Amino acid sequence: MSGPILPAATLGVLGSGQLGRMFAIAARRMGYRVHTYSPDRETPTGQVADREIYADYQDLAALTAFARAVDAITFEFENVPSTAIECVARHVPVRPRGEVLHIIQNRGREKTFLASNGFPTAVFIPVTTREELAAAIPRIGLPAMLKTAGYGYDGKGQALINALQDVNAAWSKIGGVEAILERFVDFQHEVSVIAARGWDGAFMHYGLIENRHCNGILDLSIPGLSLPGRLEAQALEITRGILEALDVIGVLCVEFFVTAEQELLVNELAPRPHNSGHFSFDACITSQFEQQVRTVCGLPMGSTQILRPCAMVNLLGELWQHGKPNWARACADPEVKLHLYGKREAHPGRKMGHITAFGSDRESAARRALAARATLLAAEA
Repeated sequence: MSGPILPAATLGVLGSGQLGRMFAIAARRMGYRVHTYSPDRETPTGQVADREIYADYQDLAALTAFARAVDAITFEFENVPSTAIECVARHVPVRPRGEVLHIIQNRGREKTFLASNGFPTAVFIPVTTREELAAAIPRIGLPAMLKTAGYGYDGKGQALINALQDVNAAWSKIGGVEAILERFVDFQHEVSVIAARGWDGAFMHYGLIENRHCNGILDLSIPGLSLPGRLEAQALEITRGILEALDVIGVLCVEFFVTAEQELLVNELAPRPHNSGHFSFDACITSQFEQQVRTVCGLPMGSTQILRPCAMVNLLGELWQHGKPNWARACADPEVKLHLYGKREAHPGRKMGHITAFGSDRESAARRALAARATLLAAEA
C-alpha cells in the first residue's frame, strides 16, 4: 500500500442496500464522496450517495467506468459476481480483496476453508444431487440441515431433515441446487463477533453480541454478552485467526453457535458490516461503518468502545401490514434511536429499518427496544 486514501477522495460501493447506506453516511461525515453501483434505482444507498450507478453486475464496460471514477471499492453485498470484482480490481484497490468474497459467497467453499484451517464447524458434506444427499445422510446423521451453497441469508435456502422420508421434500425446497448437508447443532446461543483488520494487520472487535432470531431472521441483538470459562477469549481468537487466514482488510462478521456442551462452532461469515452490529452506529465511539471506511482507506482504526448498554431490534415489513407505523410513539422514548432505510415497498420479512435503545444494563435496553417497536403497531390515524 502506497499510503492512505484521504478525505475528499471518492469511495465506490458495490451493492446499494442499507449497509451501503450507513457506510455512505459514515464516509460523507468524514469528508469522502461515495458512488454506489447496483442493478437497482432509487436505492437506500443511492439516496445518500453522491452518485448512483444503475447497471448490471455483468456489464464490464459500466464496471470499468465506475472503477475509474473512484479511489477504492468495497461491497455491502456478498453475492456480487466474481467477474465484477475481477473487473474493478484491475483499476482500483478492492477491500476486502476479491478472493475473500469468492470464498465466503459459497457455503461449500467457506466451510472447506474453515475446516482446512482448523476452525471449528459443524460436520458437513457438500452435495450436488439428490442421490448424493441421500448417501450423505448416514454419514451426517439425523436430524440434519440442508443449506444451499449460494444465495442463502435470513434463513432462506435451508431445509431441516428429521427423517429419511424428508429427503425429497428438502431437496425440492432448496431448488435442487448445489448445497451442503450439515449435522444439526443443538445450540444454546447464537452469537456474533464483528471485527476489523487494518492494512497494517491491526485488529479491533466489538465484543460478543447475542443474537435472537424469529422465523430464521435476526430479530434482536444485544452486545456485551459474557460467556463462561474461556469461551469469550476463544471466540475472539478464532475471529482474529479467520481475518488473518483470509488476509482481510476491512470488516468481517463471524457468527457462532454456542452448543449445549459449551463448545463454539463457526456457523457462517459475512465479509462486511453485519445486521447484528447496527447498534454501533449510535452506541460506539467508532461504528462498524466508520471502521469500514477507515480500513478501506488505510486510516488508523477507531475505538470500538460501547458508550452505554444498548440493544437493537429489526423493523420488518410486517409492521406496515395494517397501516403506516406510528413513528412518533416510538420516538417518544428519549432513549430510543430510529433508523429507516428509505425502502419504498414493505414486504413480510423485508428489513425496513431498526431501533437502537439504551438502558441501565443489557436486558433493560433489550426490553426498551422491544417496547418501542411494539408501539409502532398502533397505526397512525
